[in-house]
Amino acid sequence: MNKQLIFGSIIVILLCFIAILAPVISFHNPYEQNLSLRLKPPSLKHPFGTDELGRDVFSRMVYATRVSLSVGFISISIAVIIGTILGLISGYYGGTVDNIIMRLVDIMLCFPTFFLILLVIAFVKPNIYNIMIVIGLTSWPSLTRYVRAEVLKIKNLEFVLSAKLAGFSTARILFVHILPNVLAPVVVTFSLGIASAILTESALSFLGLGVQPPEPSWGNILTSGKDYIYIAWWLSLFPGLAIFITVVGFNLLGEGLRIYLSPKEKQ
Repeated sequence: MNKQLIFGSIIVILLCFIAILAPVISFHNPYEQNLSLRLKPPSLKHPFGTDELGRDVFSRMVYATRVSLSVGFISISIAVIIGTILGLISGYYGGTVDNIIMRLVDIMLCFPTFFLILLVIAFVKPNIYNIMIVIGLTSWPSLTRYVRAEVLKIKNLEFVLSAKLAGFSTARILFVHILPNVLAPVVVTFSLGIASAILTESALSFLGLGVQPPEPSWGNILTSGKDYIYIAWWLSLFPGLAIFITVVGFNLLGEGLRIYLSPKEKQ
């Protein structure tokens, strides 16, 4: 039994339900301020307490789940599309095309991804949409290498050569005959990449360069928490736990998928 896949799937499905049902689950308006309730500890009315503006932390945490999952899924979808297409082209054509794409990958990998994102964010307005685009445009190089390696293994196999002899177009060969056979690393990278994207978004929001208030994000809730950590521990504890559980869930799902999709591992 693949326990990692099961536990990871349960966590991810629960997170998706929380994000979808946020208006139903949340007890209060996440944007409503009430200074008379400022920094109240957890209670039945406010399970996660209130923040420095009297807003319900539980409701903000629930809505922040939407933000984190949206950033994770959309940004990594961008990265997967770019990385998969470039990996297919690089591995299939080889030669000059392969050299150009691989040198571009090498250049991208020379810079730590987080600092590259910080550099780009310095020139664009920090909001959720720009964060998605920037993370997506800086997260594709590793996947390009994985896909290229898989294409190199199978491009000279009989079914690909038969497709060439049959006169099929290059696009059909790449996306109909080759792509289905290299999906395993793509699927695993997608799951693991979401965890990385959520961590990146949370770190950027914590630094004030990500999702901007009053839009709730686990990162900017943590930012509030650091100023009141000695008197309002709940502002740091709950978003920290949410980030931890989410990252663990997607990592378990990714590792479980890797085992499930690997014939050698399943034997």
